[in-house]
Amino acid sequence: MTDLSFLREMARKLRVEILKMLTKAGSGHTGGSLSAADIVTALYFYKMRHDPKNPKWEGRDRFVLSKGHAAPLLYAVLALCGYFDVALLQTLRQINSPLQGHPCCKSLPGIEVSTGSLGQGLSVANGLALGLKLNRSSSRVYCLLGDGEIQEGQIWEASMTASHYKLDNLCAIIDNNDLQIDGCCREVMNIYPIDEKFKAFGWHVIKIDGHNMEEIVAALDEVEKIKNKPSLILAKTIKGKGVSIFEGKAKYHGVAPTSEELEIALKELNNGKN
Repeated sequence: MTDLSFLREMARKLRVEILKMLTKAGSGHTGGSLSAADIVTALYFYKMRHDPKNPKWEGRDRFVLSKGHAAPLLYAVLALCGYFDVALLQTLRQINSPLQGHPCCKSLPGIEVSTGSLGQGLSVANGLALGLKLNRSSSRVYCLLGDGEIQEGQIWEASMTASHYKLDNLCAIIDNNDLQIDGCCREVMNIYPIDEKFKAFGWHVIKIDGHNMEEIVAALDEVEKIKNKPSLILAKTIKGKGVSIFEGKAKYHGVAPTSEELEIALKELNNGKN
């Protein structure tokens, strides 16, 4: 039986580490790192097959962070899984640190693909999934996208490609917090209806609350059973989730917390305890 309370606690710890490293760095992306924390927690601590002691294990599942600016989220989960010492998180964005503003697969264990240029991750995930299929591997590929990111045309070329090649070992997840750096997605460049668009491209689509761990786990279980088509988990989320002063504010898309804001956030995340 899935221990949902354990997953929720790990998501809380992820948020704490994300905010601590962002504050120390003085720059980085707060809102989108927090909004996808529950999803990434479920992937790494529940669903994905991976081995921190053997990052290149051939039987592993692959994770592509297409929204590469949410690197603090990926760094935090890798550290908590044991890929490297948690203390390294405090070097985020420092010169010569392997933890730069976007993930680099050449500098840190556990990172499959260097990402940062929005719109490209799904294409890379397609290549990984197709390669695994050709090798008759049972490994799966998970790709996390931002909702503002799907304004990029390459996403839709990749969506068509995934369906054409029947990549049923591919699961894309959209962090649908409805905010990007310039404001509300529907006002900057309307992306809706996301579910109907992906269905029209031949995808199996599941809509969930991206902060409900039970729904996240159920969706990840469901996509494994889908045959002959790729799957999309459309996760409705809240920008800055977990800390009331950040929630639902586009301002915190690419702004790190101040030391005062961190103190407020940690008290909230730690249920009033320092």
